[in-house]
Amino acid sequence: MISTLIGVYTLYILIRLYVSVMQIGYINHIKCKNAILMNAKEYLSAGNYAVAKEKLAIKEVLVEYALFLVWIGGAIAFLDNAFMVQNVMTHTIMVVMGMIFINALIMLPFGWIAKFKIDAEYGFNRSTAAQFVKDTLIGMLLTLAVGSLIVYIVAMIITSSQLWWLWSFTFIFVVVIALNMFFPTIRALFFDKVTPLENPELRTQIEELMTKTGFVSSGVFISDASKRDARLNAYFGGLGKSKRVVLFDTLIQKLTPSELIAVLGHELGHFAHGDLYKNIVMVGAMLFGMFALFGNLPETLYMEMGVAQSPQMIMILFLLLLPVVSFVMMPLMGLVSRHNEYEADRSGAELGGAEHLVNALKKLVSENKSFPLSHPLYRFFHTTHPPVVDRLRALGADIHVDADEGYSDPCPND
Repeated sequence: MISTLIGVYTLYILIRLYVSVMQIGYINHIKCKNAILMNAKEYLSAGNYAVAKEKLAIKEVLVEYALFLVWIGGAIAFLDNAFMVQNVMTHTIMVVMGMIFINALIMLPFGWIAKFKIDAEYGFNRSTAAQFVKDTLIGMLLTLAVGSLIVYIVAMIITSSQLWWLWSFTFIFVVVIALNMFFPTIRALFFDKVTPLENPELRTQIEELMTKTGFVSSGVFISDASKRDARLNAYFGGLGKSKRVVLFDTLIQKLTPSELIAVLGHELGHFAHGDLYKNIVMVGAMLFGMFALFGNLPETLYMEMGVAQSPQMIMILFLLLLPVVSFVMMPLMGLVSRHNEYEADRSGAELGGAEHLVNALKKLVSENKSFPLSHPLYRFFHTTHPPVVDRLRALGADIHVDADEGYSDPCPND
């Protein structure tokens, strides 16, 4: 049984590596063709940026694979025996959270490289080492507090019911919904400074836009995201009365009011179509499948790993295999998400004007150095948004791409 598990995980890793290699090869060739949506220098820089990120992702995948083999090969049993605590619940929390923090610490250098090497090289990083350490420590403390509580409750469920997998799924699904509700508040409390939008004219336009779509919000806010990153972004967070509109200050600086209204019209289109709730249902379906699977794994699997079928081992195995299930589900979720993006674009065009949304998307591509093309396999497995070229064409823009966009002679990186 354990050999089958390792085989499945190995296949997952090989597919991920193959997709990344194809993406790198594709971009390295096409980045020297006729530039689209940017000038030639920006286009080449965006291509190099995408390649640099994908090369780092390959290294992360290899470390992830090594960690999986180490855990399955005996480290789980070692960790379980390392905590000599009499209280069963305390022991369970220490083992599961210990595994989570060991993985997080091993993967932490990749976050540092992404921010202070790659993002810094391409002009995105505005954070300091002190800010990075502070954010990391806050994230770890939040993970410890919330994670320990979740582990405790799931462990209680596992030890008290034969249908533990069903009740555990129900609890975790409620947690997912709660996190969606309180995400804006948590982010504002611990990470970003969020202030009400002061521009009265723009605020009035946004409020009129929300009234048209029936979006009831707790307010329109500006996030000081520029202290960490130069990219443009915005989000509609929360559920029910906790919903709020949060605009990154970088977005306010780069987009005209008309373009900003068109972008918000796109986001409100997601609300009008119930996309957030659709996403929650899809995540719920994935979680239900996982819990149903893990609720029926044979005890022999745990015996082969040299551990008992205890709550902590069930949860650790769940966490180890979650990336595989997510990867398998991603094509379906991506297909639905890409369809939703086209529908939201139509709403943005109706509410804010197609020409303004087109201009905003072009600016987002240029400012965020988002390479506009990608390998079909990469799109299939990873992307939640359609290629921006297709989105612009759907909005009526005349965008030309070389017919043989697949490959050309390799070009220099500078």
